[in-house]
Amino acid sequence: MSDESKNTLTIRDNRTGREYEVEVLDGDVIRATDLRQIKVNDDDFGMMSYDPAFKNTASTTSAVTYIDGANGILEYRGYPIEQLAERSSFLEVAYLLLKGELPNKGEYDQFVRDVTFHTYVHENMTDLLDAFRYDAHSMGTMISSVAALSTFYPEAKDVRDPENRWIQINRLVAKMPTLAAFAYRHHRGLPLVYPENELSYAANFLNMLFRIGVKEYKPNPVLERALDVLFILHADHEQNCSATTMRVIGSAEADPYSALAGAMAALYGPLHGGANEAVLRMLHRIGHVDNIPAFIKGVKNREERLMGFGHRVYKSYDPRAAIIKRTAEEVFEVTGRNPLLDIALELERIALEEEFFVSRNLYPNVDFYSGLIYQALGFPVEMFPVLFAIPRTVGWLAQWQEMLEDDEQKIARPRQVFTGRERRDFIAMEDRG
Repeated sequence: MSDESKNTLTIRDNRTGREYEVEVLDGDVIRATDLRQIKVNDDDFGMMSYDPAFKNTASTTSAVTYIDGANGILEYRGYPIEQLAERSSFLEVAYLLLKGELPNKGEYDQFVRDVTFHTYVHENMTDLLDAFRYDAHSMGTMISSVAALSTFYPEAKDVRDPENRWIQINRLVAKMPTLAAFAYRHHRGLPLVYPENELSYAANFLNMLFRIGVKEYKPNPVLERALDVLFILHADHEQNCSATTMRVIGSAEADPYSALAGAMAALYGPLHGGANEAVLRMLHRIGHVDNIPAFIKGVKNREERLMGFGHRVYKSYDPRAAIIKRTAEEVFEVTGRNPLLDIALELERIALEEEFFVSRNLYPNVDFYSGLIYQALGFPVEMFPVLFAIPRTVGWLAQWQEMLEDDEQKIARPRQVFTGRERRDFIAMEDRG
């Protein structure tokens, strides 16, 4: 077989003149451990790759979510996000992500029953809520609440039992809206509203949030569907910061509640789950379409930041942004048009036409319009990361389960390049200069 037909990579070490041959795996990747054979001396540790922030390192194989950032493609288990957002429901998509295939009617009905059965939380959770100040951030309250669930279900520690895992997955999918609504009501000083299990997943959540007194709450079908679509779009997004956190914590065989609380903490960071809030603040600061030229000039001079544009993965239009843009128009027909939308649309027009933005791949991402919808639905900005965490729970759990079933995965323990001092001897305090 000629060298050209080999599925290998030849590496020449110019320090020693030696050549090494490593296997090239599917996806144009090599195993980092194959670099260990490259040494100057036989007793060396061997070559390592240095990759801050994992910009070019694959830590896992995964069959959950596929992203082609160059062409703006996002697929869950092979299904385009556009088709799922248009034709599916969030719980149907949740089943798909968790099980790998779309459910048939019987499987779907059973999954809905299982999730509905677990929507209530233990009454002791209300004592935990009462321990928080009235102005505690809802995401901080949520993280603590999810972590506390692990103490109610100690059997969840048996993460190697598939049946046990499935029970905990159902519990988490079911209880996240309840905990989120409780956190919101506590922050508002309102009495808690318990689940109404005859309602849909999205409608039940809206009911627990916004019902006042004993008056029956019926969400507008357009708003209910809009929330369901937003949940679908946010359900998973491959190996992002919070999904990686879920996998890393899970690799220690921590229970799913503790691992998920850690993933939520990662999402809490403004660089991850707080992006749509930053968009709203930017739009408010611009204030009017007439002020956009001055703002754009500031962006080009690096005096302003254009929030909601560009993405670590997507180098073209984020497919989720196009869906959310259409959804926003439908929502505003019910709630009234948000004047910030005109600013957003003009910013998008400029970004898609001007070479300065096009050459830098600064296309709208999912966060650009989602904040406007959440605001129109009546959510305060502090609830935005919570609204992100509810659907992303499904993705985190799918990633966690996949990691546990992958024989190649071990407890996460990355290497480091040590840059500290060489060995030195301790000096008594009275002898130090």
